[in-house]
Amino acid sequence: MFDFLRRQSSDTVLRLSESSLFSGLANSDLKTLEGFTHARHYLPGEIIFDQGEEGQALYIVVSGQVIICHPGKSESPIAELGPGSFFGELALLDDAPRSAQARAGAETELAALFRGDFERLMESHARIASRIALQLARNLGQRLRNSVASQIESA
Repeated sequence: MFDFLRRQSSDTVLRLSESSLFSGLANSDLKTLEGFTHARHYLPGEIIFDQGEEGQALYIVVSGQVIICHPGKSESPIAELGPGSFFGELALLDDAPRSAQARAGAETELAALFRGDFERLMESHARIASRIALQLARNLGQRLRNSVASQIESA
């Protein structure tokens, strides 16, 4: 049984290492981080969170596919995310409602990092949390630049 748990733990650490959010973290940091995440399993079509809901967690796609969309507005997804991708990161930073819906496009495994767990990570492992926060800021900055460039092109 302990071998199974060790394999499961090393699989999660490997999957976390594949996410750009955790680039720059050592394996020992990822093992620490794993203790703050929660495994979530979704079946195809299952809603992970709905537009307008209070954001509670950031999610990392371990396996499967997540579709981000605005329900009712358009059938085309905003994004289709695969392993290593992350979404819902604003939930760690503010209390605003979710701006879109996330649903499983296939059988999907996620690692969830809830706001409370991230706050505990900041208190107990500030270096790890600050590296994650820096990557979040970089990612959000890139999205903002892309959005501005897209608006300029369409003007």
